[in-house]
Amino acid sequence: MPEWETVIGLEVHAQLSTDSKIFCGCTTRFGAEPNTHTCPVCLGLPGSLPVLNKKVVEYTLRMALATGCRIAPVSLFARKNYFYPDLPKNYQISQYELPLAEAGFVEINTGGTVKRVGLTRIHMEEDAGKLIHDETQPVSYVDYNRTGVPLMEIVSEPDLRTSEEAGEYLRRLREILRYLGICDGNMEQGSFRCDANISLRPRGETRLGTKIELKNMNSFRHVEKALEFEIRRQQAVLEDGGRLVQETRLWDAARGTTQTMRGKEEAHDYRYFPDPDLVPIVVAAEWIEEIRRNLPELPEARRKRFGSQYGLAENDAEALTSAKDLADYFEATARRHPQPKIVANWIMVELMRELKRDEREIEACPVPPGQLAALLDLIQSGVISGKIAKAVFEEMYRTGEDPQTIIDRRGLVQVTDSGAIGAVIEEVLSAYPDQVAAYRGGKVKVFGFFVGEVMKRTRGQANPKMVNELLKQKLGSEGV
Repeated sequence: MPEWETVIGLEVHAQLSTDSKIFCGCTTRFGAEPNTHTCPVCLGLPGSLPVLNKKVVEYTLRMALATGCRIAPVSLFARKNYFYPDLPKNYQISQYELPLAEAGFVEINTGGTVKRVGLTRIHMEEDAGKLIHDETQPVSYVDYNRTGVPLMEIVSEPDLRTSEEAGEYLRRLREILRYLGICDGNMEQGSFRCDANISLRPRGETRLGTKIELKNMNSFRHVEKALEFEIRRQQAVLEDGGRLVQETRLWDAARGTTQTMRGKEEAHDYRYFPDPDLVPIVVAAEWIEEIRRNLPELPEARRKRFGSQYGLAENDAEALTSAKDLADYFEATARRHPQPKIVANWIMVELMRELKRDEREIEACPVPPGQLAALLDLIQSGVISGKIAKAVFEEMYRTGEDPQTIIDRRGLVQVTDSGAIGAVIEEVLSAYPDQVAAYRGGKVKVFGFFVGEVMKRTRGQANPKMVNELLKQKLGSEGV
């Protein structure tokens, strides 16, 4: 029985974050009433002519430069012909033989190994409409609001070998898009969509096996699960002596299986030809260089800098740079409280826990960097303990108040008076003579019990370091 090698290539459609559509002035805003963001151009009415949105070209060039692509001196729009209710013109304006960019790459890290995934091409196209199926009767409706929304299609080489690599590639791609500010990466709203091409071949074979296309995957996890299922299915067919048929299959998340949708179309099925209504795109070298100069620091470069500049561990730098706004938040806080490791820990543990519970992104965080830095300053100066700080932070997150206001209102200032702490320690030791005897008899674990009692009686406000020091002095004294 041969050992099988999986070959995966991904086609990603990223909706570009422009205000208007690719060939008309209609808004791209999501969530409007059906068929209210349309005009004769995006509806393909007779006599209407498309006009290219320059911002779409700029955004596509940003991605092309960020991924090391070769920019074509001349590129063309083509008509991709097919008949479907959500396509009012009965063709989609896309790019085929002469795309805007080719031959780039994205680096991924799986299992500690860096792998370069090639990009075949990056091109521009318009989106189709949306079909809405009535579950109560055999009727479907069409919403054309999405028709003409600008998409950038990013086609990878068949360089991926596992579902984990595919998931990592998609995460890296989405990171770059969001850092560039050209796509929000929202998979639930359809602004970041993925189709996967997968085949199996005997290990050592160079020819590709029969390609199956997978659609309807709206999360990274669904992509990984669909690929895992399809690998098992194809392997079972081949090992039983069966023959795979090139086709398109849909991922059924509820059943955890893929189902046949239709036979896979080839390029000739779409009868591509240059769009006669759109002139060739010629991009000036000066414009390309201007865009290159204005590219932001990209995720991988920022990860490396966080390690060298702030001394962060690789995993911490990875977590903090996973989103540009999160990395910005960390740096803004670290500028005000220059202890980056402490800042990183508070963001990754306390802050991220609250955001995850509320299903908020960092952009909607109610605690600005300056307030978090002020809280950390109060811990460092001994005004409050770390334990009290956590309670203060929770209230800051709920109310938006600054830490000092909360501390003053609730009387949470840390007790650092050795006399006051010593008096509480005397009370505790007098109340638990058996535990004192046990400690002095060698049961050192009892020490934690005493610390807990002192902190409880001081409502957590006693300075923990002083509590430990004074307890050791008292327990080592005679006559206690």
